[in-house]
Amino acid sequence: MTRRLTRQQGQLLAYIYWYTKVHRVPPSENEIASFLGIQGPSAHSAILRLEAAGHLSRIPGTPRTLKVLLPRERIPDLE
Repeated sequence: MTRRLTRQQGQLLAYIYWYTKVHRVPPSENEIASFLGIQGPSAHSAILRLEAAGHLSRIPGTPRTLKVLLPRERIPDLE
C-alpha cells in the first residue's frame, strides 16, 4: 500500500514533472531547494525519501537524472 503524499512531496513531484516537460531536463537539487524554500541538504533528503517510496528514480552521483515514476493523473497540480 502506498502512503499518501504530503503537500510538500506532492509539490516537489509536480515541480520535477513540469520542469522536466518544459526544459527537457530535470531540475538540479539547488533549483528544487529554491522552489521549496529550503536548504540544499533538505532537498536532497526529500528526494531520497521519494526515491525510497518508489515515487522517483535517479542515478546516484549523476546530476539531473530525476524521473517521476507516478502516472500524470496521480501527480498533484503545481501551485
